[in-house]
Amino acid sequence: MKRIVAAVLAVLLAANAVAMIVAPLWWYGAVPGVTGTGPYNHHFILDIGAAYLTVAGGLAWFAWRPASGWPALVAGTTFLALHGLIHIADAVVSPHCGQDLIRDFGGVYLPPIIMTWLALGRRPT
Repeated sequence: MKRIVAAVLAVLLAANAVAMIVAPLWWYGAVPGVTGTGPYNHHFILDIGAAYLTVAGGLAWFAWRPASGWPALVAGTTFLALHGLIHIADAVVSPHCGQDLIRDFGGVYLPPIIMTWLALGRRPT
């Protein structure tokens, strides 16, 4: 079950990463809340797209070979969890805190929650 969840999440995160890398301006305007984080920065979006693609690769590795891919899963989970904490910190000081938290749940908070579930428990052997 965990391998299937990891594979599906890998595909979703990879699709987001490819959109960020191939069409960063479109991605900037299409994802809710992104325009509120500051002006369009082509290079920054490509950098974060590369990070998301790396996380997707770690998830795919874990889905394919859980024992050897587990460290990559943990590293990707750490990045996405820290990313989520940054969003929470921003939301807390926002006048629209509740709206921001709800808006970001599916795309920002849920992936690291799922990945934490994947990584917890006994390390695959």
